[in-house]
Amino acid sequence: MMKIDILTLFPEMFSGVLGQSILQKAAEKSAVCYNVVNFREYADNKHSTVDDYPYGGGAGMVLKPQPIFDAVSALKEKAISKKPRVILLCPQGERYEQRKAEELAQEDHLIFICGHYEGYDERIREHVVTDEISIGDYVLTGGELGAMVVVDSVVRLLPEVLGNQESHMKDSFSTGLLEHPHYTRPADFRGLKVPDVLISGNHKLIEEWRNKEALRRTLLRRPDLLEKIELTKEQEKWLKEVKKEHE
Repeated sequence: MMKIDILTLFPEMFSGVLGQSILQKAAEKSAVCYNVVNFREYADNKHSTVDDYPYGGGAGMVLKPQPIFDAVSALKEKAISKKPRVILLCPQGERYEQRKAEELAQEDHLIFICGHYEGYDERIREHVVTDEISIGDYVLTGGELGAMVVVDSVVRLLPEVLGNQESHMKDSFSTGLLEHPHYTRPADFRGLKVPDVLISGNHKLIEEWRNKEALRRTLLRRPDLLEKIELTKEQEKWLKEVKKEHE
């Protein structure tokens, strides 16, 4: 079972997310255990303040190191895993990608730190954190939404969480490409028809169509992804065909 601890000043934000859909089902299947902690409880002053003015001046407040250091230490003491990954949600972090989700899904214990205010005391980064993650090049009010995104993307990869274990293997980005289009019944909806190949019953042609459409969608929407993966000879052939179709 994976253990996920989330340190936040707003624990109520997570109740709806962790208690619904796949994330809830994963907990019910004992694939994961969530623990949401208000790190204000670890503040060592009578007013339970967790932030202070930055040295050197400037706008905004900075999260103090003490509450985070003590909260993470307390969680580590209860941990089965000796080396949990401690993840800081931060605009300066590594840009989040599917390969990172797959990497984190192999761990036994993840601790997420969701900050607020202007930033973190640098000593938190240097001495507590193992990973810094950014979910995109934009700024949010806090790290909570970013943590939800990462947790969702990791938990769905855990064994037995998804009903069909092949589902996540063919997701967009898992193969390095965007996913092919999907269709369902009816085959003709208001004159809009499903591609003939998908109702042909020819599984080899269907698989070829899906591969070509995944390449087409990636070429048209995220051509940068094609530079990061090594295509098979068959995929290279299909990609040439797709490019010719769009010349």
